[in-house]
Formats: sequence, structure tokens, C-alpha cells
Amino acid sequence: MTIAVDFDGTLVKHKYPEIGEEIPFAIQTLKMLIAERHRLILWSVREGQLLEDAINWCKERGVEFYAINKDFPEEDVVKNPHYSRKLKVDMFIDDRNLGGLPDWGVIYRMIHEHKTWADLLEEERAGEETSQPMRRKKKKSWWSFG
Repeated sequence: MTIAVDFDGTLVKHKYPEIGEEIPFAIQTLKMLIAERHRLILWSVREGQLLEDAINWCKERGVEFYAINKDFPEEDVVKNPHYSRKLKVDMFIDDRNLGGLPDWGVIYRMIHEHKTWADLLEEERAGEETSQPMRRKKKKSWWSFG
């Protein structure tokens, strides 16, 4: 699987243009995904020295990406007049996702077990239902806030 991974807010806490504190388990999860032969692309708004700082920060922790802000490492963005930063990947890991960034353990499960967010929610609901006595809960109206 080819996976695009954001940097600020995803691997580290937001402190742009500086590099924030590492988000727990982010680096360990990336290392496991690389070991499982997934292609990881660093996908960041950072450019120039700020991008180099992010790349080096990851390398110092043992994470080397397949490519940086492009689909293939050999892709030449200067010589290719049709270059687009729109990546062709199977998945994006980004803190700006609808609903925010899940815990890195959840992210790993989704990729490793080939499960969707809906699959994991359904499993959680099924676990709650089996651990409690069978009783119907009164449904709330969708427009109710109470």
C-alpha cells in the first residue's frame, strides 16, 4: 500500500515553523509499516530548509520515506511540465482529516488489518452490546442535544 503521511500535527505537534514534540507512537507505527513493506511518502506543506529539517528529524529516528511530496523518488518536478503535487496513493494520514487524527494504534490496526473506520466502530459497538444486559435504549432524535 502507498501511504501519504503529513508531518506537522500528524507526526509532531503543531509548532510550525519549528518542529513540535513527537506525537506518541507515530514513529514506531511508521517503522512497523515500513517493515511490512508499505511505501510511505512524506506529504508536507514544508519547503526548502523547513522540509529538510523535517526529513532529517525523521531520519534521525530511523524513518526514511519512499518519496517526498511526489509519487516516485525519481520524479523530477523541475523538468516535468505536467507535474502535479496531487499524490496517487491508497491512503492519506493527516491531522486535517474529517474527524481529526485517530490514535496511532487505531491507524496501524486499520492498515494492518485492512479495516475501515466504520469496521472498527462496529466492532466497538458489538463489544459494548455483548458486555451489557440485553435492553433496548431509547433512541434520541437527531436534532436533540440532550
